[in-house]
Amino acid sequence: MATSFHAARYSQMEYRRCGKSGIKLPAVSLGLWHNFGYVDTLENGRDILRLAFDAGITHFDLANNYGPPPGAAEENFGRILQRDFTNHRDELIISTKAGYTMWEGPYGDWGSKKYLVSSLDQSLRRMKLDYVDIFYHHRPDPETPLEETMRALDLIVRQGKALYAGISNYPATEAARAIRILRELGTPCLIHQPKYSMFERWVEDGLLSLLDAEGVGCIPFSPLAQGMLTDKYLHGIPADSRAAKAHGFLKESQITDARLQQIRQLNDLATQRGQKLAHMALAWILKDKRVTSVLVGASRPEQLADSLRCLENTRFSTDELAAIERILG
Repeated sequence: MATSFHAARYSQMEYRRCGKSGIKLPAVSLGLWHNFGYVDTLENGRDILRLAFDAGITHFDLANNYGPPPGAAEENFGRILQRDFTNHRDELIISTKAGYTMWEGPYGDWGSKKYLVSSLDQSLRRMKLDYVDIFYHHRPDPETPLEETMRALDLIVRQGKALYAGISNYPATEAARAIRILRELGTPCLIHQPKYSMFERWVEDGLLSLLDAEGVGCIPFSPLAQGMLTDKYLHGIPADSRAAKAHGFLKESQITDARLQQIRQLNDLATQRGQKLAHMALAWILKDKRVTSVLVGASRPEQLADSLRCLENTRFSTDELAAIERILG
């Protein structure tokens, strides 16, 4: 039986043009980094994806190593796709990446043509897809010539296994080279996916300006700084938080007294704006028109629905922006 979705879903979402391309992305996109692995409940992941599409989110972002274990998120996504989205594939932008360790030996990591082509073939099998819309190189490779890595992206697009090429985690200087090489090859770089939040602002040191000048989109990940830019840490570190888990990416040592003070001051400002801290943190990124979309994760449908409330107010007064800069120091 075909899955039915909200008839007015596209009227609920803002769509932004991705650089100088023909593609528009939803202002909020869904990342499947966490909560879609074998350790998670498939039905919960299904509910998250269904709610996302019902809300006008057309872009689902994956990578070969998302899980756990690596590959699990793509496989589970493929199952849900076949179950619920068979009739909607042409309405979706599905992206995946390669650049981190996936298998043993010298060909299962980094940026060689051998690795990138093999990895995408595996990703397509896991998701049961003929192609992805965007294929990213996930991180720069310090040893493989950048020309080889970009030629691999160009080859993949020409083979029809991806419609567009992207890069992720590239500093401005390397991004400039990658963008130039791809343009010369005839496969323009569609988009860059950097880490960006109120607490991590390296993209402001040249990268955002570069992407704007080159007509390349920008889709930041980790906009809530692994949960620090939410109300979760207002009263210290809760036992069930990422910072409290030994295997988490957010370390307890990152939650310093100075950081907690910043979080509380930002929360006070968000309250004055009639928002939660998380809503303000997402809106703060989206205020910049050089940003195409922002990637959010969700552990349950209600969390995603809450994140979408950031779109209710993405305007900041001059005084509010100045106050944020004072808090961040």
